Amino acid sequence: MIGALIHLLRGAHVGFVLAREGGLSFMDPAQLPPHLRLALKLGRLLERPGAGDGAARLSKALTRLGPSYVKFGQFLATRPDIVGMAAAIDLEKLQDRVPPFPQDIAVKVVEAAFNRPVAELYATFSEPVAAASIAQVHKATVIDADGTRRVLAVKIMRPGVRERFQRDLQAMRFMARIVNALSPQAERLRPRDVVEILARSVTMEMDFRLEAAAMSELAQNTRDDEDFRVPRPEWELTARDVLSSEWIDGTPLHERSAIVAAGHDPQVIGRTVIQSFLRHAIRDGFFHADMHQGNLFVDAAGQLVAVDFGIMGRLGMPERRFLAEILLGFILRDYKRVAQVHFDAGYVPRHHSVDDFAQAIRAIGEPIHQRRADEISMAKVLTLLFDVTALFDMSTRTELVMLQKTMVVVEGVARSLDPRLDMWSTAEPVVRAWIGRNLGPIGRVEGAGRAALTLADVVADIPDIAQRLRRVLVRLDEEEAADAVQLRALAGLERRRAIWSTLALWAIAVGALVMAFR
Repeated sequence: MIGALIHLLRGAHVGFVLAREGGLSFMDPAQLPPHLRLALKLGRLLERPGAGDGAARLSKALTRLGPSYVKFGQFLATRPDIVGMAAAIDLEKLQDRVPPFPQDIAVKVVEAAFNRPVAELYATFSEPVAAASIAQVHKATVIDADGTRRVLAVKIMRPGVRERFQRDLQAMRFMARIVNALSPQAERLRPRDVVEILARSVTMEMDFRLEAAAMSELAQNTRDDEDFRVPRPEWELTARDVLSSEWIDGTPLHERSAIVAAGHDPQVIGRTVIQSFLRHAIRDGFFHADMHQGNLFVDAAGQLVAVDFGIMGRLGMPERRFLAEILLGFILRDYKRVAQVHFDAGYVPRHHSVDDFAQAIRAIGEPIHQRRADEISMAKVLTLLFDVTALFDMSTRTELVMLQKTMVVVEGVARSLDPRLDMWSTAEPVVRAWIGRNLGPIGRVEGAGRAALTLADVVADIPDIAQRLRRVLVRLDEEEAADAVQLRALAGLERRRAIWSTLALWAIAVGALVMAFR
């Protein structure tokens, strides 16, 4: 009870800050039930003048609420199904920059993580060069046994941040339950699931060993890619609160003039951004879900280099096939196939018509073929596609929404380098190659081989399964026998109790009669 009251007070504080800073202005009253429309109207009376417009207000409110809510805002940037695409794009710009914590505290965190002095771990260790709500980055050098000097980026966890996030997440869980109770329509957006996904994401982001593992996995997936690479993690200098990795000397993608001055072709880099992302998502099923310009660099060799692997996306084979086929379907104007893919994946309930769904998709696809290639937005097509699926009772698929939002950001980055970039012709080679490889004859043979191996494993396991089944049946028989013995004992006990109860009643009756005739 006391905990609920504390969460309620915290929720009221969050609501007040959102209302005061104008963070409620991005909400569409038409999408709310009457009682929530009234609450929204009353909340907006608290807005202070000059708070700004739309999601800019929400960004300011989240910044005022603190690091947990800044992270929540950045997470909402990956969920345009909740806040809308315009707000999601604005939230993508939400700055997660705070003053750095003191150097001596950073040194203590490093020394506690490795139980060794910093001077023994690094040859040099700089003051912080960047700081955010969860961690800050220092530049350091190490000297290998052969005398080679290497430069590292050392990411250090901000002290006390885990405890604060856990406290704020409990309040968010409470508020999600309240929202769900007040608005049954919100169940489609699954606010409680959203908070739990955020909790898992933050938990993983706050263990730098997991970020190093994500870096390593992406590096392994892309080891043969000539135009993309990932920094190497320094495993011996990585712990839960410290991540050491290769320092990247490169030109950030938001500095287009510097890219040109360095002798690189922005148009080529723009195509590389799109094709790299699609290869990671479709080919590997594992992609960087925070590919904004600040996390992308061009090195001296012209390779695209990504940093900051705290937010990653993962797609299973059905989702990868789904993405590849709908992109190719739009390229080829095969709307019936796009619709069928949705139904085959189980994303749209079977009580709807495939032909009706194909008609709705045609309304999205045909206009794009009336425009120039550089005017067509792949991300906008996917956004409209997910809007249409809502009309056909398609429930929110978090992994696809994260993919969609990342594609919006990636497309924006690519177009900033080449405003006339043809998204569809850039994407087509990657999509066709994956479909030809995985859904063509070679892919079918490999699929049959995997199925045969699975069947062989099942056949090999049959004796073990039979033994375990036999043990289970014997145990059930023993339990049934024990239950039967116990039931017979209980029946005997109840029978004895009944006999003695009857005798006692007769004794009482006889005693009463004797007393009556005296």
